[in-house]
Amino acid sequence: MAAVPTLLVLDADPLPRLGRLTGRVRVLHADDATLADLLPAADVLLVWDFTSRAVRAAWPGEGPRPAWVHTASAGVDHLLCPELVASDTVVTNARGVFDEPVAEYVAALVLAMAKDLPRTWELQGRGEWRHRESRRVAGTRAVVVGSGPIGRAIARTLKALGVTAAVVGSVPRTGIHGPDDLDRLLARADWVIAAAPLTERTRGMFDLRRFGVMQPSACFVNIGRGGLVVEEALVRALRSRWIAGAAVDVVAAEPLPSDSPLWRVPGLIVSPHMSGDVVGRHDELSAQFVDLFERWAAGRPLKNVVDKQRGYVPGR
Repeated sequence: MAAVPTLLVLDADPLPRLGRLTGRVRVLHADDATLADLLPAADVLLVWDFTSRAVRAAWPGEGPRPAWVHTASAGVDHLLCPELVASDTVVTNARGVFDEPVAEYVAALVLAMAKDLPRTWELQGRGEWRHRESRRVAGTRAVVVGSGPIGRAIARTLKALGVTAAVVGSVPRTGIHGPDDLDRLLARADWVIAAAPLTERTRGMFDLRRFGVMQPSACFVNIGRGGLVVEEALVRALRSRWIAGAAVDVVAAEPLPSDSPLWRVPGLIVSPHMSGDVVGRHDELSAQFVDLFERWAAGRPLKNVVDKQRGYVPGR
């Protein structure tokens, strides 16, 4: 490592706050078009623009590569190409920053669907007074697919609403169900929350068969990754009333094209990948990276290290 290491930032607006690193690091800035040319000069890469897929495209190119890559996101599927996975480069993520905000967002969606709030706003816009009955949330059952910090925070928050919440992970352990229990839990759940990382094992896991397993009264929420869901299957499940409703904060192609059927399918709430985006998050993400950088510069072990083969930070 050079006496003054070089930090390359894949930019997004607003830029990260790196004031504590002033004079201790040489900072370069890149966008999608310049990343490949600047990558060989970097000791560390900060993927501040976590919506970009530029790292996957640029990494296989010529020249040396950074020893450490940090992404200001929980998911790492936008980074991991075979060449990066096979390299000695350490990858870290923003684990811990988004847990409570995402859990609050899921709780809001559950309450909105149970209390039929989208319909209330629609009727209000038409000036129409129409009395309806809504669903109770307390006493219902949820299954949260994804046992990382976000999934566990969702389960805790739903339990505070009186929901019995089961968590499913990649392997069973104390308090966590394994994949073999998923279908059994889906068949009994009122709320199904997808919070898993996107890996080859989880891609397309919510397909026609899985939606067919769910109760007709069940509602589905995806705040994980768009690739977890076969979107044509979700559209069919809603139009055929296999399930009662759904909400997606992530989709396969972002931003969602205006001609996508997801915008118009009945019973679906679509939001623009904002479940973890709360006021102040940029400061928190910046502080987390600076703390990690200071550990790295001091030769101390990094936190939030991603298992590149698995595609996520192993659970504790």
